[in-house]
Amino acid sequence: MALPKEPRQKMINLMYLVLTALLALNVSAEILNAFKTVDHSLTAASATLDQKNKNIFAAFSAAMNDESTKARASEWMPKAQQAQKMSDLMIEYIRGLKTRVIGAADWNPKDSTFKEDDLEAPTRVMTDPGKAGDSLHLALGRLRTDLLNLIDDPAAKQRFGASLPIDTTIFKTNNKANQKDWAASYFYMTPAVAAVTILSKFENDVKNSEAMIVDYCYQQVGAVKQVFNTYQPLVGQSSNYVMPGQEITLTAGIGAYNADSKPTVTVDGATAPLNANGVAEYKFTAGGAGSYTKHVVISYFNQSTGKQEQATYDMPVTVGSPTGASVSADAVKVFYVGLENPITVSGGNVGDEKVSVSLTNGSLSKTGPGKYIVRPGKAGTPAVVTVNADGKASTFEFKVKDVPDPIGKVGINKGGRMRVNDFKAQPGVRADLENFVFEGVKFNVTAYTIVLTGAGFPQLQFRDVKGASFSSIRDLIEKCKPGSTVTIDNIAAAGPGGTRILPPIVFNLY
Repeated sequence: MALPKEPRQKMINLMYLVLTALLALNVSAEILNAFKTVDHSLTAASATLDQKNKNIFAAFSAAMNDESTKARASEWMPKAQQAQKMSDLMIEYIRGLKTRVIGAADWNPKDSTFKEDDLEAPTRVMTDPGKAGDSLHLALGRLRTDLLNLIDDPAAKQRFGASLPIDTTIFKTNNKANQKDWAASYFYMTPAVAAVTILSKFENDVKNSEAMIVDYCYQQVGAVKQVFNTYQPLVGQSSNYVMPGQEITLTAGIGAYNADSKPTVTVDGATAPLNANGVAEYKFTAGGAGSYTKHVVISYFNQSTGKQEQATYDMPVTVGSPTGASVSADAVKVFYVGLENPITVSGGNVGDEKVSVSLTNGSLSKTGPGKYIVRPGKAGTPAVVTVNADGKASTFEFKVKDVPDPIGKVGINKGGRMRVNDFKAQPGVRADLENFVFEGVKFNVTAYTIVLTGAGFPQLQFRDVKGASFSSIRDLIEKCKPGSTVTIDNIAAAGPGGTRILPPIVFNLY
């Protein structure tokens, strides 16, 4: 760029450079780190949405292979795929813009760093006349229109038009010169790391919008299925008393008048395959002697109520011992680290006073005749209970596991679409241990990060929170509107075995 010849203009340019340097100095390290934290949360939330979409497309594929749903799936799956394709192209474009901004901010490939506080790079790339900001604005607007055009129902189209996270309106700024320019309102004299975070916000908006449309398309596959109002869970087992090495078969399912209502069945957390009649068959080989319980959970969609319902059953199994001695875990044939695991020990025909019990990989204490508490040691290493009944020893092997991770929730919801008023009515974040065999085991949320974008939040808002309550961020919660996207990340939950960090949960409010 040629230097101006006029002294006054030279002085103006020099003052501009000095002002730019001062602005750069005022961007503190704390602010830059905050933007990096938010960018990480947005990236994690987008990964969660990717997994959700992957699960829906797997369900679409299953519907295409089912004659009863193939026709509807053939109509709606292409629309969902089109939404995914448009979203992927837009995300690829946005990531290209991130690369350009970072490159303009002196990207160093040796250590993967760039000038995070560079105010000039985003301005040159995104807001100079004819630059990328105007193209991004137009592309987001076209994508929003194209996604809405995939919906034929006028009422649904209007509903999505009010809640789709992609927002191309100009938010109010203190700089009147930027008020009429969309790109400038976001990127003019913005630090490079902030510009990258804003682009991640638009990327997350696109992924959220895709997820909403794909989910809507999948819902239409079952929209006209015939409704039945009678369901009866059916559970059975081939035997509840066997000797070591014998095979046991569990059967579980629901009685219904239509094969479309196929259940999901788990036994001790493992999914059991369904046979041609929609009944699960779970086979396993009896292990060491003792009495224990198989925990069966049957989940199914009740078309008469329009709700997902669940039934649970505890099925007792006793494995005989040549000596007559037995050890029964009062919960399951597993010991959990961090819990007091109750067991019942019997010496068969031998009285309790002649029975001694020992344990590997943990400690054991007696609480009463035949009653013991086991505190296991290391997960992954079996714990062996040895029962010596009047000089005759029998061994009983138990698996040792960590208590599974709980699931982050707000109310009863663990992400997805949620009414804005229902969200506002919740007291905070909780950690729920689903389908766990022990009753009364709880995790307490001790901290989390909340990120709010979309409607009501023209500028991304985030806050780190101590504890589980919404009380300290009620001002942000009350700003939520239909179309707001709320991401709750870095959820710390304290419980058996210590504190764990749970996956993020994302809510699309409507």
